[in-house]
Amino acid sequence: MTPELTILVLSVFLTFVLILIPATQSVFQNGLKVQTGPRDHLPEPSVLNKRLRRLAANMIENMVLFAPLVLAAAAAEISNHWTVLGAQLFLAGRVIHAVVYAFGVPWIRPVFWGVAVVGMGMIAAQLL
Repeated sequence: MTPELTILVLSVFLTFVLILIPATQSVFQNGLKVQTGPRDHLPEPSVLNKRLRRLAANMIENMVLFAPLVLAAAAAEISNHWTVLGAQLFLAGRVIHAVVYAFGVPWIRPVFWGVAVVGMGMIAAQLL
């Protein structure tokens, strides 16, 4: 398996964790009975839960772009310094972005989103 595919798998794991965190927080907030029911009349989520949900959605949006790039590179048998570095930048940027987003740190979050985007661009450039 190429380093890029390994990073893709790690990114999938990160995505799962980012989905699991607000779900778990909802169980603590609302109780297991409410969360395992039909969830028709849930109470308003906390500010933290709303932020964590946005974080998970943002990660999913980015995975929709990252995964095809890595898979296309693998299918084209393109794996070089730039694609590996691009994948590393994506994952590192997304990990730091998640921490900064979860804690609500202003101004810095877009920088690390940008790092991840640059990483995707590096992979895309090798495909063109």
